[in-house]
Amino acid sequence: MKTMALLPLSLALLASCATAFAGQTLDRVTEKGQMTGVLMESYPPFSFLNEQNQLDGFDVDVAKAVAQRLGVKLKLETPSWDVIAAGRWSGRYDICVCSMTPSEARAQVFDFPVEYYQSPAVIVVNAKDTAIASGKDLSGKKVGVISASTYEAYLNKDLVIEGAPLKYPFDNVQVAPYDNETVAFQDLALGSGVRLDAMVTNLITARERIAQDPRFKIAGNTLYAEPNVVAIEKGDPQWSARVTEVIDQLKADGTLSKISQKWIGADISQ
Repeated sequence: MKTMALLPLSLALLASCATAFAGQTLDRVTEKGQMTGVLMESYPPFSFLNEQNQLDGFDVDVAKAVAQRLGVKLKLETPSWDVIAAGRWSGRYDICVCSMTPSEARAQVFDFPVEYYQSPAVIVVNAKDTAIASGKDLSGKKVGVISASTYEAYLNKDLVIEGAPLKYPFDNVQVAPYDNETVAFQDLALGSGVRLDAMVTNLITARERIAQDPRFKIAGNTLYAEPNVVAIEKGDPQWSARVTEVIDQLKADGTLSKISQKWIGADISQ
């Protein structure tokens, strides 16, 4: 009788273990035949709305390549960066191929299976500016950044990147968070000190913007280098392993390099 009584519990535990081994996110993606990714709507050349009002860019193409390799469709959503970076998605999103830098704070809610490119952070100023020539000149200035970004944390002097000790050449900075960089650039275009004195952003994004709009320029040298990683919900090792496997395949067969050359004009994937 005792054996019979324990049998259903044993079967239940076995089923539970089998489900855990399969991986909650991988199961969901496979069963739906769809992977839901998140990224920013206004972050060229990584993600932006093209002339057909469709999402395009480096991150978009990488996400498409990942979905294709998994044999599923891709659905992209563009909540605010605050929402993306806060994590705790509760199954709403499966993956963030969205130029996220791993930080100590983000590691509390995300796993970062694999790095897929690197980029340096730089200062952008109005083209007529003569007051800011390096990081130390940001002291006391009003500097625009994406809200909840690593650039905001850097200017607040509390950014921690694993294996990359940071230096802060400036004193206190007046940080001005924005929901997207397009509005920040519009404010900077009004002139130094009107609404902003400078911005801190990605070198590649800055070059893209400057090539299209001569009202801006890069000031000084790189502030620091950022690894950019794929981010997923914390605590799903099977999904983490599968995503790592796919990105490694895209690196090995040259797919990531081709996407990089297409959008950046150089290979930033290695």
